[in-house]
Amino acid sequence: MIPAIVVFIYLATVLYIGIFAFRKASGGKKAEDYFLASRSLGPFVFLFSLFGTNMTAFAILGSSGHAFTNGIVTFGLMASSSALVIPLTIFFIGTRVWALGKKYGFMTPVQMFRDRWECGHIGTVIFVLQAVLLIPYIIIGIMGGGTTLNAISGGVIPFWFGGAIVALVVMGYVFFGGMRGTAWVNTFQTILFLLFGAIAIIVIGAGMGGFRSAAQAMLASPAFAPLLTRERISPLYFFSYTFIPLSAIAFPHILIFCLTAEKMKHFKKTVIFYPLCILAIWLPCVFLGVMANRVTDVPQIRAKQEARRVLATQGKAMAPEARDELREKAAGDDVILLLLQRYAPLWLAGLLGAGIMAAVMASDSQILALSTMFTEDFFAFYGGKRRFGEAVQVQTGRLFIVLITMVAYAVALRAPETIFELAIQYAFSGFAALSPLLVAALFWRGSTKWGALAVSLWTASAVIAVAIYQHAVPAPAPGPPIVSWSISGLDVLSRTPGGTAVFGFMPVVPMVIVSSLLMIVVSLMTSKPKQSTIQKYFPQG
Repeated sequence: MIPAIVVFIYLATVLYIGIFAFRKASGGKKAEDYFLASRSLGPFVFLFSLFGTNMTAFAILGSSGHAFTNGIVTFGLMASSSALVIPLTIFFIGTRVWALGKKYGFMTPVQMFRDRWECGHIGTVIFVLQAVLLIPYIIIGIMGGGTTLNAISGGVIPFWFGGAIVALVVMGYVFFGGMRGTAWVNTFQTILFLLFGAIAIIVIGAGMGGFRSAAQAMLASPAFAPLLTRERISPLYFFSYTFIPLSAIAFPHILIFCLTAEKMKHFKKTVIFYPLCILAIWLPCVFLGVMANRVTDVPQIRAKQEARRVLATQGKAMAPEARDELREKAAGDDVILLLLQRYAPLWLAGLLGAGIMAAVMASDSQILALSTMFTEDFFAFYGGKRRFGEAVQVQTGRLFIVLITMVAYAVALRAPETIFELAIQYAFSGFAALSPLLVAALFWRGSTKWGALAVSLWTASAVIAVAIYQHAVPAPAPGPPIVSWSISGLDVLSRTPGGTAVFGFMPVVPMVIVSSLLMIVVSLMTSKPKQSTIQKYFPQG
């Protein structure tokens, strides 16, 4: 329990930071101060809070778990493409959103969409879709918290209790501190989990007898050598992951964080240092996940390896329920925690566990973003702010924080997917498909609200279709996918062990392409906003 006690001390610390931020706020009654920290974040806090809010349990537990199963290719799938795409989108889109928000007082993306396209209820449709797609991201944080406390306590703290503790702490400091508390906590947490990677890889590497010998042993093993190549991921699936980082700038919590910067120049350092921060997080986590396959003296890891072996050799003959149960046993979301428990001293395992918890708890930004969106895009838009005032608006936002955290916790207890799959299949793919909304609103004079509605309805339909399909067709055993629809020998729709494939691509590829085409075609066929509105966003030079 010593590592768990250290993590509890850490949780108390971040809760205090949130309450301290509440005391520094302007009475906690002004909406712009509570939801955007009065647009006053400095360069250091802005960089680390923006990066931290995008590095959730997906970045540490999800990446190491995926690498444990699929190998070093995990780094190429997400980290390399993210390090290029995300800074570019922040530079070209984030800065323009910041300028418009500063000029016109926008606090959410939907406020900008409503003003840009002169749409009222269509903006509500976009809000509802964004809120639903953000729920999986919040669930990931709660799942990660439960997994972390369960693993570092040696199973003494059950998953449900660990998830509840994390949910309560996050809800507490977001409830009191708002954006200021969330930004300060994210800055503190980002520094912590950046240090975690370097220390963990040194400590665990020494405990395993050196990574060089472990890597050489893996290369010499026919069973493990494929983990050091791209062999387990098809070329089309690999290419599909370059579309996933488009989701980052479309995430409401990322765009809302962009609105908190005090000055435009704060974005320069963010664009420069963001790729370096990604390298510092993903490289050690992926490497540790791969090297966990060489561990022979940790019973839980051996059990995962055995479950994976049985799944690969006997999975085709199993019933879908038995196969899913075995796949859950083989999941590697907690391997990095098991390595810490085995190779790090107890006090250090606690500190490093706190570093992991720092990344896990980045769901605070998503919860605050949902609260901001609800109070601004629904409560205020439909007259609540005008009738009851800003103080009631802030209190409504706080009540919404409690409600959404409770819902996410209830769903997290029953989520069957791993952290990596849950994020990729739903949250990331859905928001990547919504990215054409931002591009069209900011850079195309001819875009219309009807194009925006078409994109929103298509994205919702595609995500629902993927969820229904994956529920109806259980994941196959490792190996060839289950082909559900083919035309002239071409596989159109397939169920793979990791999700769904459309023409061999992940669903995110056709989702983004169709969204873009819909925005173009429907906008060309429908009436444009008033000339004065277009002139407002595209002044003729």
